[in-house]
Amino acid sequence: MFDQKEEPILEARHVSRVFPASGGRFLRANNDINLKMYRGQTLGIVGESGCGKSTLMRMLVQLDQPTEGEIFFDGKNIASMTKKEQRENRRHIQMVFQDPSSAFNPKMKIKDIVCEPLLNFGLISGKEKDTEAKRLLRLVELPEEFADRYPHNMSGGQRQRVGIARAIALEPEVILCDEATSALDVSVQKNIMELLAKLQREKNIAIGFICHDIALVSQISHQIAVMYLGNVVEILPGTQMKASAKHPYSVALLGSIFDTNMDFTQKIESIDSEIPSPLDVPPGCPFQNRCDRCMEICRKERPMLRKISERHEVACHLFEEKEGGERG
Repeated sequence: MFDQKEEPILEARHVSRVFPASGGRFLRANNDINLKMYRGQTLGIVGESGCGKSTLMRMLVQLDQPTEGEIFFDGKNIASMTKKEQRENRRHIQMVFQDPSSAFNPKMKIKDIVCEPLLNFGLISGKEKDTEAKRLLRLVELPEEFADRYPHNMSGGQRQRVGIARAIALEPEVILCDEATSALDVSVQKNIMELLAKLQREKNIAIGFICHDIALVSQISHQIAVMYLGNVVEILPGTQMKASAKHPYSVALLGSIFDTNMDFTQKIESIDSEIPSPLDVPPGCPFQNRCDRCMEICRKERPMLRKISERHEVACHLFEEKEGGERG
């Protein structure tokens, strides 16, 4: 059960990330992001390639710093921590990467890979490595003998389990998954998601999960944030995504899903126009050139997230805060 009275374990407040580009221009990868993550809950982040999902994750895990805004872990601003404090804080926020093959050193055995974080922080000795590696492999439902294998001797799903084992080695409070299942077969995806859910229940971990697959994210997330061109355009409970999504972009994403249980008499919708260049975002609503409900105000004023119901916010001029409903 989601408890709104609980304090978030990880929170982004007005976070923006801007990169310099050629010709004196700037690329705003993230624009005024406000998101919260809670213990024992999964926050799904969905959107097209280039929408800023991975950039946001890199800042949350302290691989990059925000240009503007603050990131709080357990009430402390991690963006203003000293290097020593940042290093210590990394124990609490770990990441599972999209491609474990590129995330692992191919010359290292699995036991060295999963125990490396523990050795780095002096939590185990070299003599304890074999025992600890086997314990971590059991946690992710891999045979203990895999400890002496190399990454290339394992399947993609098995390597991703090793990535999860390494992520949980330090007993983190937050795990961020960057497209952690996108390179896997559907059946393997299901197994990995079940494993993450099991570990979340057992350890009360907050999970951030970014993905292109809005159907998958809806199934596993307690809360979903929809991103478009660096902006969060909608936040709502995962269970309500299909029935309650309001933003035209969220609705378009849902309409483009192919599902074996879908109504095949209904047309599969698509967004025909191209996404604007992030170097040339128009004033006003970033979705305006692809929206069939665009109004004059959409071309002039960027919509802000508005609460339209409990735990549901939308950044769209179609919805007015004072009316709590649709504008027109």
